Amino acid sequence: MNHTISALIAGVLIAASAPAAFSDNHGMHSAQVGVRPMFLVDAMKPSALKDKLAACENGTFAKSTFSIGHRGAALQFAEHTKESYVAAARQGAGIIECDVAFTADQQLVCRHSQSDLHTTTDILARPELAAKCSTPFTPADPANGVKASATCSTSDITLAEFLTLNGKMDGSNVWGTTVEEYMAGTSNNRTDLYSTHGTVMTHAQSIELIQSLGGKFTPELKTPSVDMPYEGKFSQADYAQKMIEEYKTAGIPASDVWAQSFLLDDVLYWIENEPEFGKQAVYLDGRYDVEGFDFRNPSTYGISMQELADKGVNYIAPPMWMLVDLEGEKIVPSVYAKEAKAAGLKLITWTLERSGPLANGGGWYFQSIKDATNNDGVTFEVLDVLAQEVGVEGVFSDWPATTTYYANCMGL
Repeated sequence: MNHTISALIAGVLIAASAPAAFSDNHGMHSAQVGVRPMFLVDAMKPSALKDKLAACENGTFAKSTFSIGHRGAALQFAEHTKESYVAAARQGAGIIECDVAFTADQQLVCRHSQSDLHTTTDILARPELAAKCSTPFTPADPANGVKASATCSTSDITLAEFLTLNGKMDGSNVWGTTVEEYMAGTSNNRTDLYSTHGTVMTHAQSIELIQSLGGKFTPELKTPSVDMPYEGKFSQADYAQKMIEEYKTAGIPASDVWAQSFLLDDVLYWIENEPEFGKQAVYLDGRYDVEGFDFRNPSTYGISMQELADKGVNYIAPPMWMLVDLEGEKIVPSVYAKEAKAAGLKLITWTLERSGPLANGGGWYFQSIKDATNNDGVTFEVLDVLAQEVGVEGVFSDWPATTTYYANCMGL
């Protein structure tokens, strides 16, 4: 028997004897970046940055907290599933996100939205559970221009029912006339190759898994889509506190947790009631949705950067486009970025690798620099400005290998 066969047999025996659940570490500290980073480097226009990144091609790569797994590795894995989180860790994400929603029995689970089960799971293919959806599936009527519809929420079902679901790639075919057609909605820049099965997770399970993977945590308390207090007794404060309690119960130090919310009141609640966790609480800035808000003059609406800092907020996280702008054809830090830094706020941003091919301006996440976004290599150009000139602490990515490659190459 040669050494290769012996090693293979030994590996099988070790795998067979490994404990179940989430105790395996999947290579906790090394990172597998694959071919995509160099695909992006090859697409870059000639520059010193391109040369520097290309020179790292044959290096070794390790986990980095600069690299944040957005919903895991959602570019190719069903978001907020065990498989997606493991993929993110293997790609070197030092921090991994569980978006936190709650079930009918007020148990915390990982879902991007409280009301996305109809596009992120197979609930509509489960008649007994589909019947519990807030809005049952209605097929499209293409002849009359009527799109298909459905709304299924975590709060429509119990935790036990939730855990029977399979995660799938987020998407729907709004012109589907059957459940099967409606569920087959994966966008062209993604794939179903790795989503034949997606293991949905409770928030507590995600903590156990991510800890076993050597990662840190950035849970987002999702804004409820139901009236609070839920059923007259589960208040927003209860919800915010319950999320933190699950880290305390698991023995996770507050320094390893960046709790997020789009609701400033949640962040202020943590600052006041859980000050150790509040130090790293992240205010997700969603003011881009407010009419009249201008990232080039962020004081035009709502609270100023200095007022946020004065309230004890240390971290703010806008989308990438709010942190960069153009001077001619050059990508530069935006006024928003400069004002945040001047107030002493630390910056995190989202979401790299979510836009698909960048040849035509990059869409929503690149809107402030669309005139300079004409090839996939701009991914690394904007990442470099965010890291070196804006000075972000970390970047969410749907494919963490890209941010991991950059972080290792630049010594972040």
